[in-house]
Amino acid sequence: MPRFIEHPAIISAAGNKTKRIEEYAGRVSSGQNGVSVARMISPAGWAEPGQRPDFEEITLVLRGRVRVEYEGGEHEVAAGQAIVASPGEWVRYSTPDPDGAEYIAVCVPAFSPAIVRRDA
Repeated sequence: MPRFIEHPAIISAAGNKTKRIEEYAGRVSSGQNGVSVARMISPAGWAEPGQRPDFEEITLVLRGRVRVEYEGGEHEVAAGQAIVASPGEWVRYSTPDPDGAEYIAVCVPAFSPAIVRRDA
């Protein structure tokens, strides 16, 4: 029988400002280790430390813009666009627009603080 997710688990976010993470599937909300799916609601000027995670991360921007820095450059990912970061690749996410951003993050395997490997 399919599992119904009535509401997401709210997870604390790293970064210089408060960002809302709503995990609909993953280690916290549904006990899944293979994949996590979360909606991010990020304020203007939010930035997190760089990271070199042990998971693939697919970011689909719904509203606003997400800046993704990587070794050698950066991408500005606008609403209706997506970006895929491979496991072991250094990335840093931020939301530079004055209205912030809303986006979906899908991580394979599921996001965990133990495997995100943030910069010191």
